[in-house]
Amino acid sequence: MFAKIAYYILVYPISLLPLRIIYLFTDFFFLLLISIVPYRKKVIEGNLKRSFPEKSSREIKKIRNQFYRHFTDLLAEGVKNLSISENELRRRLTVQNPELMTELFEKNQSVLLVSGHYNNWEWLITGQNLLFKHQAVGIGMPMTSAFWDKKINEQRSRFGMKILNSKNVRTAFEEMKNDVFATLILSDQSPGDARKAYWMEFLNQPTAVLFGCEQMAHQYQQAVVFFVLHKVKRGHYSMELKLITDNLSSKSWGEITEMHTKLLEKEIIRNPQFWLWSHKRWKRDVPADLESLKLEQKSKFEAKFIPSQHEK
Repeated sequence: MFAKIAYYILVYPISLLPLRIIYLFTDFFFLLLISIVPYRKKVIEGNLKRSFPEKSSREIKKIRNQFYRHFTDLLAEGVKNLSISENELRRRLTVQNPELMTELFEKNQSVLLVSGHYNNWEWLITGQNLLFKHQAVGIGMPMTSAFWDKKINEQRSRFGMKILNSKNVRTAFEEMKNDVFATLILSDQSPGDARKAYWMEFLNQPTAVLFGCEQMAHQYQQAVVFFVLHKVKRGHYSMELKLITDNLSSKSWGEITEMHTKLLEKEIIRNPQFWLWSHKRWKRDVPADLESLKLEQKSKFEAKFIPSQHEK
């Protein structure tokens, strides 16, 4: 009941205000974060220190405060996302090289659009179906609050995005096998099972990376396109696309995961303040038998996918 009251009495009415007014609320929150209420300060600074061991305490603090600045902008933009119009969203979110996706669509090629929680991913979720000819698809985990889960997904899908439950992806993909669609994947979350993840070096530390993107690409023969959202100015983003592959038979085990993760890493190093440093990215312990685990994973992958590729 409280969630429903908060949404209709407070959050949604605020979203109807011009974004520049909503920023005033979050500007005040930013001042609180850097002075009185340092949200997840230990998590943020710990992540930054491990990722940038060469940086001084002063440099780490500067990035942390820049992150807080960006984070509060995301809060304002997230609220605005609940009611943003199609025209305003198109004006604030553009694509630098949409021809890449157009070419894949004309080849009847479905796509996995992969990146991470870098810049404003929520606007992309809402606006993806406006940007490309491919049917937009998103994969979501149900939220704890049934009310907020329903409301958020209603807003995310109002311009045509099709939201799939993470537990029903395989069934949904089989049902859409004759369609041409682009599935949005944010691959920088901490995997639920360290032994099913792909382990690699990321931001100067061993990191478990979700392997689902690579598996789906091979299983459903979908092209993989990495994207990055650049912050042009406050409240305006530009999306850049990079083709990882549209020829799955040319990629060996782990190659796709390595490529899209390293591309994300490059963007984070370039502008670290725009990544979501407040999440506990490195909470999985490295398996003691990592080398033998990798050999086992590689063997299973090749047994499942490589033979079918050679038969074609």
